[in-house]
Amino acid sequence: MDERIKKNGITFGILSGLFSVLMTTIIYVVNTNWFTSWWAGVFGFTVSIIIGIVLLSKTQKEFKGDYSFKSAFTTFFICSLVSIFIAVIFNIILFNFIDPELKITLKQNIMKMTVETMQKFGARSSDINEAIKKMKESDQFSVIEQLKGSIYTIILYSIIGLILAAFFKNKPAYKE
Repeated sequence: MDERIKKNGITFGILSGLFSVLMTTIIYVVNTNWFTSWWAGVFGFTVSIIIGIVLLSKTQKEFKGDYSFKSAFTTFFICSLVSIFIAVIFNIILFNFIDPELKITLKQNIMKMTVETMQKFGARSSDINEAIKKMKESDQFSVIEQLKGSIYTIILYSIIGLILAAFFKNKPAYKE
């Protein structure tokens, strides 16, 4: 593997992971209700995509026109893995060791939002009760659940990486 791919992927992955840690810390300090707000999720997702675009643009320039789809995807994938690793480790520490009580508050907020959303869409009471029962039985902030969630995040970012790699790859010049 080309060193530029590893170096840039790791560097930007650390930057993206540190952004996630910073955003989580700010939300924790300023207003924990923001953990369950849609705009915070959209903002974090948007910034991570922008970081990925900057990463691929920078790396593409370093390759001077010989940046394959595989190289672009690998660069983005390394960045995503590093970023997700940093964010998940921080979240595990925050929600399971620093402030385990926060899990309870967030779970209650999520259940309330779920009920409101399901009612808005006309869900039956039995369906709402079943959803709440399942939520009460699980701990989405536990170490295992956070690790499971990271797998879904890796899958999502892999799909995004495939799309971005298609945009950032260079078409090989015709060689005789």
